Amino acid sequence: MVEQAFIAPRSLAGMGDPGWIAQPLHRVAGWSHGHEPLTPRVLLTSPDQLTHLRLAPDDPDDPDWWTIRQARTADHPAWAATFQSRTPVEIIAAFADALTDPSGPPTTAIDPFTALQDAGWEPPRHFGGLADPNGITRVERVGNPGSDLWHIETAVIRDPTIWRAVFTGTTPLHLIAAVTQALSDPAPIRRDPGRIPGWARDRMTVDTRHVPATDVAFALERRISALAERHRRVADVVTAPPGPARGRTR
Repeated sequence: MVEQAFIAPRSLAGMGDPGWIAQPLHRVAGWSHGHEPLTPRVLLTSPDQLTHLRLAPDDPDDPDWWTIRQARTADHPAWAATFQSRTPVEIIAAFADALTDPSGPPTTAIDPFTALQDAGWEPPRHFGGLADPNGITRVERVGNPGSDLWHIETAVIRDPTIWRAVFTGTTPLHLIAAVTQALSDPAPIRRDPGRIPGWARDRMTVDTRHVPATDVAFALERRISALAERHRRVADVVTAPPGPARGRTR
């Protein structure tokens, strides 16, 4: 058994392991990886060469610690999403998982605010958008059509901003909705007790308990297996032979 800390709200859990995002993209979704010599940067490219992920761990307050960009296609304009370093990897992974869903985007329009409203988020005083019940995280769409942005900020009054995420207005809404769904999920995020963030400790709930060591050691492998199974299910549907033709019976 090992000790683990379960942190809520999720927005305050701290970064976590970048492999939670990069490993599934490479091993399941087939993204190729590159590197910049003598730097710790991570570069991943989708199989169609249209989408790039860049992790540049330089200044923790750099707004572009995580950057995901997609080039313009015949069906959709270019878009970009950025996340600061203290964004929990589980939140970014929700975006990446929706992006690489082999089923493709949903056929019906999705409003990213819906999951937040269902979770009790409300308009904050003096600001637009919606804020969580603790007033820690705010989601807002700002600007005019064609030059608008989706903006997520986690901050505590009188303290510096903990993290921000920014999406261009052309970012597919179902990807942003995956992020708001992950943000509004009441389930806590698990972290090593020695890595509990030092900020906003009075605003978070930390439940420390012992769990099987295998739960920790194999958490990433279980995530990768679940995503691989998602790809297999879709592939099986696509490649399934058609049923026998109905002929005339005598």
